[in-house]
Amino acid sequence: MRFSEDRGDASSEFVMVSALVLLLFMLVLQFSFALFARNIVQDAASQGARYGALLDRSAADGVKRAEELVHSVLPDSYQVTVSSRETQWQGASALEVTILAPVPLVGPWGGNSHWEIKGHALQQ
Repeated sequence: MRFSEDRGDASSEFVMVSALVLLLFMLVLQFSFALFARNIVQDAASQGARYGALLDRSAADGVKRAEELVHSVLPDSYQVTVSSRETQWQGASALEVTILAPVPLVGPWGGNSHWEIKGHALQQ
């Protein structure tokens, strides 16, 4: 038996619940993109350091390689700053590639917060 005052409750509940589910889905999607972007930048820093540390390469080659890797996967609107320096690691000469990348808050666009990600490799 159905009461007349219960009519329309299911449709209003559907609208409220579906809005919350959609918001949750968008948050999970954004969090996944942020992790994806961080993994790409981390890999680019490591690969750039390894490439620049090769015997016939320079630190500038490592910086260029890291920038190419980031921009080959992430959109051009995702701006990163790549730098390198020679350092010592346990008495051996090493190359450090540092990437300063924005934390993507909405899609690839970030706010004022940044990740500073470093990759290291022993020079040959």
